[in-house]
Order: sequence, then structure tokens, then C-alpha cells
Amino acid sequence: MNRRKLLAFGAAVAAAAPLAACGSDDDGAESGPVELTISVWNMDSTPEFKALFDAFQKANSDITIKPVDILADDYPTKVTTMLAGGDSTDVITMKNVIDYARYAGRGQLKDVTSLAKSENGAKLNGLDAFKQEGDKYYALPYRQDFWVLYYNKKLFDAAGKPYPTNLTWDQYADLAKALTGGAGQNKVYGTYHHTWRSVVQAISAAQTGGNLLGPDYKFFGDQYKNALGIQEAGATLDYGTAKTQKTGYASMFETKKTAMLPMGTWYIAKIMAEKKKGSTDADWAIAPLPQTAGASGVTTFGSPTAFAVNKNAKHAAAAQKFVEFAAGPEGAKAIAAIGVVPALLTDEIRTSYFGLEGMPTDDTSKKAFTPDKIVLEMPVSDKTSKIDTILNEEHGLIMAKEKSVDAGIAEIEKRVKNEAS
Repeated sequence: MNRRKLLAFGAAVAAAAPLAACGSDDDGAESGPVELTISVWNMDSTPEFKALFDAFQKANSDITIKPVDILADDYPTKVTTMLAGGDSTDVITMKNVIDYARYAGRGQLKDVTSLAKSENGAKLNGLDAFKQEGDKYYALPYRQDFWVLYYNKKLFDAAGKPYPTNLTWDQYADLAKALTGGAGQNKVYGTYHHTWRSVVQAISAAQTGGNLLGPDYKFFGDQYKNALGIQEAGATLDYGTAKTQKTGYASMFETKKTAMLPMGTWYIAKIMAEKKKGSTDADWAIAPLPQTAGASGVTTFGSPTAFAVNKNAKHAAAAQKFVEFAAGPEGAKAIAAIGVVPALLTDEIRTSYFGLEGMPTDDTSKKAFTPDKIVLEMPVSDKTSKIDTILNEEHGLIMAKEKSVDAGIAEIEKRVKNEAS
């Protein structure tokens, strides 16, 4: 980090530091007004934070929330620096479980096991990702995204094809080819596979029981062959073009350049907002993610997002109160109201979610919201970061056809053994 960025970051943290307030800095009850600091990223473009903060402050008039706003790309690095330096920001948003495991392992977060094992805590989707040694928890998830299949009904209607319901990956590939039409600027693809490795690798691991931490990665084979087959048939924008042009999955779907899109549930809030603004007229719905042939039930993958109490929090009791609220029924209702999928997805909240204006209400869309199993996108270990880098690099080479599937998998196994052991 250069001197200018370091000074700017220091000023931002100082500006966000809590003002003087009457209260206790231990776990006991606090008296008088409290200014609670919470680390977030891109506050203006992440509406779930405002929804949660407004709901919490309405229910707790003696507590005012002061966001510590950090750029999304800088968030992991800056939070790591803050915690290492003894920063007293009260609540830390856990953007991913990999960083969470590191902070918890360093003793930088307060124990919230009692909340995790409460009646509501036990119902939280994604909670297991935050379980640490000794059956302890240091964060509670407030949202849990998972992957589904988006599709444009008008494009299916135009092609005379029935809407997807319970597809296998082979059926999905055939459908993608059948839905592809046009040429040049007028070409419409049957599906769009974004450039992330998860589109192939996380799906493979979730649906075959494979371990992304290795050492055997042969379970990638079928999914890579399926994805490359779709690409070679011209039924999706090829990886090299998508990577070079920095193609956005949202723009592909919203401009009706693709009939299908495997993507996370976080996209729901965005497309509903775009529809409301009139910037897209995509007639969309969702279906369960396609499955391996012979699979029983629906298995998908996803990642939870959580709040944790800083070990050095100035207002620990108020911080814990916020964490409990955000992960509880009221917090779930607040973010569900704007199209964000809460970790506490009860029947009541699910019904409310599907009652939102612009949300599809067909049975298949509702079924997509009740997968039988949601597997954590990337397992957590001290090797995760190194392995993630290897998997990303080799994924690009396979999809760009610079390496065959078998050669790419062999290279992944070799590199994981040599570089991440």
C-alpha cells in the first residue's frame, strides 16, 4: 500500500471511529446512547446494509450505527490490517469464510456460540461454515446465497421450448444448443457461462462429493467436458472472448443475449431493481441448478455472509445485540424485503420473499429456493488461498483450450501437491 493510500485509509477509519458515548466496553449492559461502528463495503451500492441498519435502529432507538465504509476490492486486506492493529470497530462483516477462519483462529473475534446454538441460530443456513475447533462460533450468517438457473421465458417461448424444471447437465447442454440462434450482433446464446471457475469446479465438487482441497481432482472431468462441449457448439460466449471483453453476466441476461444463466441468488435483487427502473424487460424466472444424471434431490453450492463482534469492540453488548438481530427474524425480513436471501429462510420469510413485486411465483421458481443440499463453495483450511490460486489459473487454461481437460487436471494435482502441501 503506498503512502497516499495508507493516509487516506487512516483518515477514513479515524472519521468512522465512534464518538464519545456513555457506556461499557465489556460484555455487560450499556447505558445511555451508543454509536455502534460496523465495517461494510461499498455502502451506497450494497442496499442490504442500509436495510438492516434502518431496521435495527428503529427497534433500538438508543443505538446509532456508524458504518466504516471500505471499497469492496480492498475490504479483506484492510480489515486484516485493522484487526491486527487493535482497531476497535464494533462489528466486522465477514465477506467470506476464508477470512473469517483466519480472524477466528487469531483470537480477534468474540465468541457468539450461545447465539449460534439458540433456537433461531440453529435454523440458520450456512451456520456450519462458521463452526470452529471446540464446537465454537465467532460469527453468525445473516444471508446465504446459492446457485440456481435463471432463464428468459420469452426466449423459450420463441424457440417453442418448455421451461426448464429438473434438468440433468446433458439435457441442459442439449437445450442450450437448441435455444441458440441468430448471428453477429443479433446472436442469442442458449446459455452464458461466466468466467469464474465456480461455474465448473464448485458445481463438480458439490454434486460429486469431490474435495476442492484435493489431492484428487478427476471429479472435474465430466463438468469440464460438458462446459467445453457447449462452448464448442457456439451455445455460449466463448471463455476467451468473455475474459478479454470483461463481459458481465448481468448485461448478457438483461439484454436478452442469453436464454439461460447459471448464477447465484444475489442476482435476484439486482434484476428486480433493473426491471423496476425499466432498464430491462427480460421476462425471467428461476429453476433448480441442473444435476448429474441419476442424482436424487437437488444439490447446489453457495456462500454465507456473516457479522462478527470484534474482540476489541468498544460496545460489545450492543454489537452482540446487532449480530443477533441481523441473523434473526427481523433482520431476515428486512433484507428479504429488498430481494436478498436471508440465512434464516423460514416458510414465513420465503412466502414474503415470493410476494415481492417482480418476483416470479411459479412452482419451479419456488422449488429452486428449497434445494436439498447447499455445499460450501470453497472449503476452509490453511491451504485454501494457495489452492484457490492454482484452481483459478488452471481453469483459465482449460477453458481457453490451451490445455486439455486431462492435462489440466493432472497439472492441478501436481501443483497442489508441490505448492500447497
